[in-house]
Amino acid sequence: MIKTTRKTQFGSKILIIDGLPGCGKTMLSPIVSALDRVEKLSYSFEMELICQLWDLGKIDDNTARTMVRTFADQKLYYTMMGRDVNFRWGDLSSAFMDARPWRYVQRLFGPGDETVPARVEKERPILHLATHQLLGMGRPVFEALGDRLLFIEVMRHPLYMVKQQALNIAKLIGDVRYSAVHFEHKGAELPCWTRGWEDVFLRSNETERAVHSILWMSRRARESKEALVPLYGERILTVLFESFVLDPWPYMEEITGKLGTALNALTRRAMRKQNVPRTKIASGIDLPIYRRCGWQPAKANADERQEFADRRDWAAQRISLEVLELLDQCCREYEKQYMGKLQDIQGRR
Repeated sequence: MIKTTRKTQFGSKILIIDGLPGCGKTMLSPIVSALDRVEKLSYSFEMELICQLWDLGKIDDNTARTMVRTFADQKLYYTMMGRDVNFRWGDLSSAFMDARPWRYVQRLFGPGDETVPARVEKERPILHLATHQLLGMGRPVFEALGDRLLFIEVMRHPLYMVKQQALNIAKLIGDVRYSAVHFEHKGAELPCWTRGWEDVFLRSNETERAVHSILWMSRRARESKEALVPLYGERILTVLFESFVLDPWPYMEEITGKLGTALNALTRRAMRKQNVPRTKIASGIDLPIYRRCGWQPAKANADERQEFADRRDWAAQRISLEVLELLDQCCREYEKQYMGKLQDIQGRR
């Protein structure tokens, strides 16, 4: 059997921000991309597809690692000369949404091709990718990138993710725009993340599917992280959305330290645009794309407990009692493990 290789690689760092849909990646990414040397947010569907195929046993470990290394280097190479950069106005990953948009315009007219490797060595850019639910199947990424990688896992209370995931499932499953790897099961075509609960998926409605998706993908991420930490613990950072939006500074210190970069005036400006730090978890920013994904503004007179209750009521009206109990159990586990830290933060305010 032929062994694929890629020994010649860029040496610059690579940042991946990962999490379930609705976890808050697009709150964190604009802030992190405003740090010194960090490139703008790019969604990495290619990285997701590699790991999805690997997880289904369709490509071997060696091939997956080679593909990850090749894609990462190609993405940085293209980004450094303005090739394959999103300039679509209003997209969250658009260059115009970045803290330093004109660097990408300048690159369109600057030198490229053979000049790029020397510029990468001199400028030490940090490639910045965002992925969806990659941690549960992401071992090839860690093996391929090693010390170059910082993998940030964003976690959030399940009640704040259910609605967006239900809307995603209703709109994207079966839609030509949806690029996840699919497989056949009992004559149906299912997305790869349903493996292990295929029959549950088929008999559930969209909101129930969202709940089960959160349960299964959270479990897979937790199990994968437990296996990866002994080898790659320094390369993994878990960011709790609720803690970050109330008190971002400990996280920012750790992120800048691991990336070897620094905060600046643009970083603080990006934080203000995201309303971070804020006094209430639900006080996010209002964008059209967020509204399409089910976002709703915080109620002026509601406390945190009421905001959670409203989101539970929304889900309860659309799922069976059995699935509601699963959702409640998932929420209790999250609150037991993480909300104590949140109370500590609120107590310091």
